[in-house]
Amino acid sequence: MADKQNIQWFPGHMTKAIRRIKESLRMVDAVAEILDARIPYSSRNPDIDRLIKNKPRLVLLNKSDMANPNVTSRWVRFFDKSGIKAIPIDCKSGKGVKLVMPAVRELMQAQIEKWNQSGMTGRSIRIMVVGIPNVGKSSLINKLAGKTRARAEDKPGITRGNQWYTIDGNIELLDTPGVLWPKFDDKEVGEKLAFTGAVKDQVVDIELLAVRLLEVFTRCPNTLFAERFKLKDEKLEDYTPYELLELIGRKRGMLISGGEVDLERAANVLLDEYRGGKLGRVSLELPEEV
Repeated sequence: MADKQNIQWFPGHMTKAIRRIKESLRMVDAVAEILDARIPYSSRNPDIDRLIKNKPRLVLLNKSDMANPNVTSRWVRFFDKSGIKAIPIDCKSGKGVKLVMPAVRELMQAQIEKWNQSGMTGRSIRIMVVGIPNVGKSSLINKLAGKTRARAEDKPGITRGNQWYTIDGNIELLDTPGVLWPKFDDKEVGEKLAFTGAVKDQVVDIELLAVRLLEVFTRCPNTLFAERFKLKDEKLEDYTPYELLELIGRKRGMLISGGEVDLERAANVLLDEYRGGKLGRVSLELPEEV
């Protein structure tokens, strides 16, 4: 088994982003926290958790199309037991997104009634959207708005400033930059964030990261993974993760001078295909582990 990397990434702009989120919380009525359905625990920013405190919260498990649906259902029950409504969504296809606005109104029902009694009928509901980098905040807002209003790229750290968007008449969403926290105390948390692309590849050992991901696939047999890399006729348990990475590179013809495998290229391809959902629906965390 390969050693875990001590992965850390906290660019300077994230300190400013946390400060903006803290300042903006007084202007919003509730928070929509977007998590990666493959890693709901590791993608929860503990700093955001402390800032939100008792503010009404809705959890959106994005990229649920890439996660094991049975595991995602268990996470929904886990949050429900904690008193938090969680909805599996997929911002790219739009699956589940239509459930978000009704859930917001349900979350705010008691407050809406108070506003109506106070003569504030029709008052806008202000929701802050928070999450780690590359988790899908801008993509969600684009789906809800019906137009490409928020810049969305498959790279961590694109949204830099707080932006407001009016959705569904009287609901206003505040988009915020994706923020991590200054130190990952648990190496596995940092590693899972790197697997999914929340941490920039430039700050990790990409080959070691790929080897660690291959350990996951060898522990959890995955037919699509084996088909994708033409490994169906191989006994994966006979290979170390390093040997498996080399085999993947050889199967894909990623050879350099002397007939050796370009391991860095093979590692990048493996991670890209995992992040793109091409290797099946793989969840990396169970609620029982939290």
